[in-house]
Amino acid sequence: MKRILIPAGGAIMATGLLAAGLAGSAQADPTTAKDPMATSAANAKAIAQFWMENNGAALKAATESNVWDKQDVAKLQSKGGYSSDTKPGQTAPIGQEKKAATKVQNVNMPKTIGKVFFVNSKGEKRWCSATSIQSKYRNLVATAGHCVYDTANNTEVVSKWVFVPGYYQGKAPWGVYVGKQAFTHYDFDVYEDYDRDYAFVTVYNGVHIGGGTPKQVSKAEWDKYQGIKDAKDVEISREEFRKCKLDPTSTVACWVKRGTAPEATGPDYPGAVVGKVEVNEATYKAAKVGKGNGFKFGEPVTEIVTDNEAAAYLEKQKKDPEKYPAKVVKDARGNWTITHYYVQQWYRPGSDTKFYKTVFFIVEGFVKDAGRLGDNVGGQGFAWNQPTGKYVRVFGYPAAPHPDGNKAYTGITPKWCYGKTSAKLVGSAAKKIEEHLALKCAMTEGADGGPWLYKYSNAKRLGYVNGVTSTFNDQDGNGRVDYISSPYFDGETNTVYKAAANVWSGKIV
Repeated sequence: MKRILIPAGGAIMATGLLAAGLAGSAQADPTTAKDPMATSAANAKAIAQFWMENNGAALKAATESNVWDKQDVAKLQSKGGYSSDTKPGQTAPIGQEKKAATKVQNVNMPKTIGKVFFVNSKGEKRWCSATSIQSKYRNLVATAGHCVYDTANNTEVVSKWVFVPGYYQGKAPWGVYVGKQAFTHYDFDVYEDYDRDYAFVTVYNGVHIGGGTPKQVSKAEWDKYQGIKDAKDVEISREEFRKCKLDPTSTVACWVKRGTAPEATGPDYPGAVVGKVEVNEATYKAAKVGKGNGFKFGEPVTEIVTDNEAAAYLEKQKKDPEKYPAKVVKDARGNWTITHYYVQQWYRPGSDTKFYKTVFFIVEGFVKDAGRLGDNVGGQGFAWNQPTGKYVRVFGYPAAPHPDGNKAYTGITPKWCYGKTSAKLVGSAAKKIEEHLALKCAMTEGADGGPWLYKYSNAKRLGYVNGVTSTFNDQDGNGRVDYISSPYFDGETNTVYKAAANVWSGKIV
């Protein structure tokens, strides 16, 4: 077991949970660090919608983790044999309750693997590989520590962290699982020790995004609602318009619009009706609140649009800004919005006057509960303090080019490697690694966080997580990744895993 020592009289910058550790008189668990992610169901729901709205546009825009660079891809050095700190142990995977007798020759990809998506401190959308793993509440994901903790910028956990098992081209066949709490080894969280580059993340129940049933609501309810909503203008008769204006309990907004030859007048003209004229934001803000031409007409109306719709409106606005004066922006969640501003215009009643009502809708059931992760895809087992030199099967989504520029992978589909782990622990000067295991494998970045499965069964698609991909290495010096490495899973890894495996997370909706 490696420990980082602080010289007497020396100084060290507190990062991650170190500050919290120094603040207390004692630390109950010196091995496990716990970091909150989505702290409420409402926050988790917003994160899921961020990734999945507009047909998974944010998921498609993400790129591989980008933690490693050409200087990091170096030759591994032999450091001697491992020493177990406890007896070897295993936790059986979810799904082995029923034995299967089928013999399968081909490599069947496990349902448990997928991608974790997150936003780093630079605001970049990134992803790593990961797997569902056995836990008491069937809600746990195993990945690399650097896929939950932003080591490149000395910040805490990354934001908007989700796991998407079976991910493919923006699709989430078993739902999106938002991270609730990350469990890492204290030495990784505080000292960025890559000998402990693993993490276990509890996730809320998965959610499916899309569909839903529109429900008509009042303007006040519509304004308060933070989810998916819509507003439609419906033409009505003059009689319906009069009833609407006289009904104090009406849940719709009624207004009038003239044809191509409006006859403008003031509000005091007998029988005059109020309409609206769209203006730009500056004109609206300068307008007063009251009754009369040029006065504000209600609150601005904001609609969420697709990238294509936003681009089309901006093109029209460029050609005719007076006809298309709305404000088009991309909000903090990455959604394009168009905000319309209106002022009053009073008209004389005439045969070409048209009457309208604006009906407001919220979309119920747009976010639906998908159930627990382990119930949907199963969960790999967990093994620690196992002998080296054993066969493992590694899965991941490699995407980055090799150091020589050759791009062999796309990151779209998962890949696998198979072989014996190195008989000795290895080290990397770039990350000061002293206790890693290596495997001959050419997968590149994007596969980091992917599981190393011991005793993997093709028939059951299950095995035991006995490592996660941490580093990428070039042993023969030809500019190509030919070995990957993982931290050695020992008794302390089991302590971190057990702490995470017994924590409940709950539902989003």
